[in-house]
Amino acid sequence: MSEKILEIKDLFVQYTAGKDIVRAVNGISLTLEQGESLGLVGETGAGKTTTALSIMRLIPHPPGKITGGEIRYRGENLMEKSEAEMRKIRGHEISMIFQDPMTALNPMLSVGDQIAEVVRLHQKISRADAMRKACEMMEIVGIEGGRANEYPHQFSGGMKQRIVIAIALACNPSLLIADEPTTALDVTIQAQVLELIEQLKQKFNTSLLLITHDLGVVAEVCSKVAIIYAGEIVEYGTLKHIYEHPSHPYTIGLFGSIPNLNETVHRLAPIPGLMPDPTKLPAGCAFAERCSEACEACTKSAAPYVEIEPGHMVRCIKFAGKEC
Repeated sequence: MSEKILEIKDLFVQYTAGKDIVRAVNGISLTLEQGESLGLVGETGAGKTTTALSIMRLIPHPPGKITGGEIRYRGENLMEKSEAEMRKIRGHEISMIFQDPMTALNPMLSVGDQIAEVVRLHQKISRADAMRKACEMMEIVGIEGGRANEYPHQFSGGMKQRIVIAIALACNPSLLIADEPTTALDVTIQAQVLELIEQLKQKFNTSLLLITHDLGVVAEVCSKVAIIYAGEIVEYGTLKHIYEHPSHPYTIGLFGSIPNLNETVHRLAPIPGLMPDPTKLPAGCAFAERCSEACEACTKSAAPYVEIEPGHMVRCIKFAGKEC
């Protein structure tokens, strides 16, 4: 059996905004095995990045705080680790490709120095050897090692993203978290970056947690999918489960709003309304106000999390055997 490299159990994260409490993550649970790829999909504000920052223990405090749950890496609870212990894990065992390469890179340091810094932090090698390693990583991600002394502003957006990937993979981490790694890139560069991530994942047998709002990107890279809405996972399963048998009304709505080249339609079918205010989440199903299948029971109690087939989980009252 494959080793469970990451287990999240009932994770809750809140932010304080003045007198308001923003409930960003509300009981998320998921697992990731060695070498597996999981896509975490949802709208802006659904809690995707907060989940990733929780794994890295980088939630800014204040205003953010992890209020409940466990995050286990190789069986060890990261919530019980000291900050010094987490610094040894970050970049070495678990790395993250941050969302915007423009702000992830330090404009005052050469790209080679920024890659070498990670290597020297986790490996006892000389500055010269670390720089050689940095040049090797640049070559691996498709950039000439001779450009190691150049600065971020001398690279295009796609190249900056490759540098960020090189930094994340410099110490061969077991778990890579990629937060919207292709959002700011054009379609051609996006395809190249996705291909690069997949090649490096295969080469180093790295587990991947891919955060995105693009179902097409997930189909290219991931083997499992978790659909997140208002801080909750509403549907979870394999790529086949989600793409061939979408079951939650929100998941069905996401697919319904994607253009289909094989069909001629006058207009796409968007999901009506907006995500609920995270400071005033409803007592019942968070998606009820936007759901065409919602009934009175949906607004009164939280939707149960039901396994509708082996490995395929859905958070919806219509699968719980209750009358609506």
